[in-house]
Amino acid sequence: MRRSMKKKPLPPSTQAAAVITGAGSGIGRSFAYEVARRGGSVLCVDIDAERAEQVASNLRALGNHAIAQQCDVGDQAQMESLAENAESLLGRPVTLLINNAGVGLGGPIGEVSLEDWHWCMNVNLWGAIHGCHFFAPALRDLGYGGIINVASAAAFGSAPEMTAYNVTKAGVLALSETLSSELAGTGVQVTALCPTVVPTNIVENGRLPERRRDFASSAMTRFALTNADQVARQTLNALDRGDLYMLPQIDGRIAWRLKRLTPRLYARAIGEAYRILAD
Repeated sequence: MRRSMKKKPLPPSTQAAAVITGAGSGIGRSFAYEVARRGGSVLCVDIDAERAEQVASNLRALGNHAIAQQCDVGDQAQMESLAENAESLLGRPVTLLINNAGVGLGGPIGEVSLEDWHWCMNVNLWGAIHGCHFFAPALRDLGYGGIINVASAAAFGSAPEMTAYNVTKAGVLALSETLSSELAGTGVQVTALCPTVVPTNIVENGRLPERRRDFASSAMTRFALTNADQVARQTLNALDRGDLYMLPQIDGRIAWRLKRLTPRLYARAIGEAYRILAD
């Protein structure tokens, strides 16, 4: 008597039908190339249509299925439309969502304008909320796949003069943790990526005080312990393992542990470091 062998599902990152926001540059672009390298199809989403098309065109030239789509992730109607059309654009149901789009914002509380707060919240937090709201139910019904939310070590690092950015990324981390609980047992994996410094365009495209812009730009290269390609590869591997948290750099992992083991000491140390740098 022959036993029926149930086919084991592929890891979520393999041969995925992926929607990647902020795919025109930085970590998002690296995710697009890495997903394609693993045999996947990619919907390259970006507010900058030209950048999205450049990435998609390069992937197509390499023999991959890639489509560019302009979209403002902070706009509810645009994200709803993206979710409605993603399957037809990719040619099959979406199996992987990567909420990567993000912007940088710095400055002390009370000095950052509320307009800038709303701008940062719309992209960093509402972008991830919209993505999860419109794509997670379909993934849950499919019973397979994954969601990667790009948070930041800022979600728990709480560095001074980054209040708005810290708040948005802490929200993305909480969203990921909650969603992971809701999707437990459904076959859909959730991973929150929390990098420290990765060389991207976030400083150039962000809104930082002039007195901090040069330091931030310099830090992108001086203090980076990894690059965007490595982060994308490691995070997709973490998703395949079922890891909820992905902290790709050792400085982020140290801060994560210190914050939890000695929260008062951590807050005092980061405050002292800020005062020294501010002088």
